Amino acid sequence: MVVSSPPAALRRLFDAVGTVDAVGIDERVAKFTTRSIKKSSKVWGLKKAVSMVDLTTLEGKDTPGKVASLCHKALQPHTELPDVPMVAAVCVYPSMVRFARAVLGPDSPVRIASVATAFPSGQSPLRTRLAEVKAAVSAGADEIDMVINRGAFLAGEFQVVQDEISAVVAACGRATLKVILEVSELETYDNIRAASFLAMRVIRPGDFIKTSTGKTSLNATLGNNQVMLEAIRDFYLETGRAVGLKPAGGIRSAKQALQFLTAVKETLGDAWLTNARYRFGASSLLNDLLRQLEKERTGAYRAPYYFSDASESY
Repeated sequence: MVVSSPPAALRRLFDAVGTVDAVGIDERVAKFTTRSIKKSSKVWGLKKAVSMVDLTTLEGKDTPGKVASLCHKALQPHTELPDVPMVAAVCVYPSMVRFARAVLGPDSPVRIASVATAFPSGQSPLRTRLAEVKAAVSAGADEIDMVINRGAFLAGEFQVVQDEISAVVAACGRATLKVILEVSELETYDNIRAASFLAMRVIRPGDFIKTSTGKTSLNATLGNNQVMLEAIRDFYLETGRAVGLKPAGGIRSAKQALQFLTAVKETLGDAWLTNARYRFGASSLLNDLLRQLEKERTGAYRAPYYFSDASESY
C-alpha cells in the first residue's frame, strides 16, 4: 500500500508545532486504564464528572417537551441524590435554544450550548453558518459548538480554516466557543495536534477545542484526548493562554470518565479539573455516573432503567 505524504503546507505546520510520538501516546494512555480509584476519591471524581457533562439531545425528532425534560434533569440529575451537582450545560440545536431558555430562565447556572455552523458536516456557505451562530446566540445560547472546515485543513488551506474560526468568534459575541476538530476525519495524531494549534491561535482564553461531533464512527478516545491535552499544555506554556477541552462521543461509562479525568490531572493539573476548562459531550454517561454514585451510597446497584433517560447518546 502506498501512503501519500502530507501537503507541503502541512509538513511546515508539523515543523512549527511538533509531531506526535504515537507509540508513546498509546503507551501512556494504556496506563490510565489500570489506575484504581477508591472510596472518597472515587465519589469525588464521579461528582466532578457529573458537573462536567454537557447534557445533549441532537435528534431530528427533538421537541420542546424533550428539551424541557433535558433541562429539568440538568438542574437535578436525580432526586434521591440531592448532593449531586448540576451538569455544566444542556446542548441542543439552534431551533431548540429558546425552549431551553424558557425552562432554565435568564440566570441559570446550567448553561445552554448550541451546535451551529451546519453541524455536523460544516458544508454550508460561511454566511449561512455565521447566521446560524448569531441566531442561536440571539435566542439565548451561552455557548456555541462549531465544526471546522476539515477539507480546507487537509488541503493545507490553513488561513481559510483560521479565518472561518475567527469569523465565528466574532459572531459569538460573549458566548463561549467550542471548536470541533472531528478527529476521525483528521485521521492521524499529527493532524489532530496541528489542527488543535491552528484553532487555539485564533480563539480566546476560556474557549474550547473539542474532539468530535459524535456523529462519526470514531469519536473521543483516550489517545486523541491525550494528544489534545498535550497540545493545550504546550500552547499554554508558550503563550500563557488557557484553553479548554471537550471530548465528545463514545464516553458512556463512569469508569471511562474517571480515566479521562486522570489524564487531565496528570497532564494539565488541577487547574483544568473544572467545567470552565473541561467538559464531557456524552449524555448517556450521566446515568452511569448516577448509578455508580448510588452504588457508593447504598452498596448495591440499581437497574439502569431506574435512572430516567432524558436524552440520547451523543
